Amino acid sequence: MRKQQQALIVSIVLVILLIGLAAGMTWANYRYSQSSPGGNDFLVYWMTTRNIFEEGLSPYSAESRLRVQEFAYGRAAKAGEHEMGMAYPLYSVALFAPFTLAKDFDLARALWMTVLEAALIGLALLSPRIMRWKPAPWMMALLIIFSLLWYFGLRALINGNAVILVALCLAGGLLAMRGGHDELAGVLFAFSTIKPQVVVVVLAWIMIWGFKQRRWRMVGWLVGTVVLLSGSAMLIMPDWILQNLGEVLRYPEYNPPGNPAAVFAEWWPNFGERLGWALSAVVGLVMLAEWWTNRKRDIRAFLWVTALTLVISPWIGIQTDPGNLVVLFVPLVVVFALLAERSPRGVAVILPLVLLILMVGLWVIFLNTIEYNGQPEQSSIMFFPLPTFLLILLYWVRYWAVKPLKFWSEQVDI
Repeated sequence: MRKQQQALIVSIVLVILLIGLAAGMTWANYRYSQSSPGGNDFLVYWMTTRNIFEEGLSPYSAESRLRVQEFAYGRAAKAGEHEMGMAYPLYSVALFAPFTLAKDFDLARALWMTVLEAALIGLALLSPRIMRWKPAPWMMALLIIFSLLWYFGLRALINGNAVILVALCLAGGLLAMRGGHDELAGVLFAFSTIKPQVVVVVLAWIMIWGFKQRRWRMVGWLVGTVVLLSGSAMLIMPDWILQNLGEVLRYPEYNPPGNPAAVFAEWWPNFGERLGWALSAVVGLVMLAEWWTNRKRDIRAFLWVTALTLVISPWIGIQTDPGNLVVLFVPLVVVFALLAERSPRGVAVILPLVLLILMVGLWVIFLNTIEYNGQPEQSSIMFFPLPTFLLILLYWVRYWAVKPLKFWSEQVDI
């Protein structure tokens, strides 16, 4: 009984500390929001969600875009400026609805940033477990600090980009699959589709492997949850899918280049587009070859191919944004886990070195290539350094993933 009371007291103290920490983070975020305008990724969905529930206004309409533009710019967007259109599926409003209770944008943004900060920490904590890697406490601390401060994490946090939650859902889904909790995995993968352009390719691979491995519950819950979410959104707006498709098709018109063909066409107008599509074709063939080769292999090979697919996806030709590359935190940890398995002492040297290179290198590239179009904008070059670096690392450790060591092959893996 005494031990139970002590455990209860410890639990209460921990809850109080976590609440205090969350409150302190929210206050700091609120002060930051007041002094540093921004958070436009969150602003679009906060305002459009309010417009839906308060006025029944379609989030994909010109009127909705104008409302957001007037809030962000104080006027309608000029040619070349972001039009602030909603491109997410309509069911994503369920994610933003609780934050519309805060009528003050700075407060809503502060609360949202606190959620994203918690998600980044959660991503750092969950990712090693996907590979059943238990890093030393100091390594875990470095991963957490890195997740919060590296270029793609901090930029997504400041902009209020929901891709951080997408990354967390993917990591949680992979961990659930690893543990045999296929129903939970399917649900988490389904919720990651709030940004479909980020996950459509990797979810295709996950479903292919799921079919080959007869993981019917995972596939069924994934598809069923997406159908349920989509059908529920039709109760609000029956034709939302067509309206959303129209906005998705418009999206490249008012956004920076979002795939290699568009980026290279901007750099080299005479031949860049063809070069970009050639790159997409090459990496696409590499990805398909790995899918075919590893479709019947075990969970370790599956996780390596999943990491590779996440890394290749931004180059496959689908419109996206470098800000979405925060999902590549998972492949980075997959590399560290495979290195740790092979050489525990080696990873103690390689991990801090790689994190330092990425932390400093990505920020240096960003700051030296920043563009100004009325306001600071990241250069399209940010599409390339991280995926290139991770491709090299993934193929360095490929053999250890698809040809596991003897003691791994003797273990029963779910």
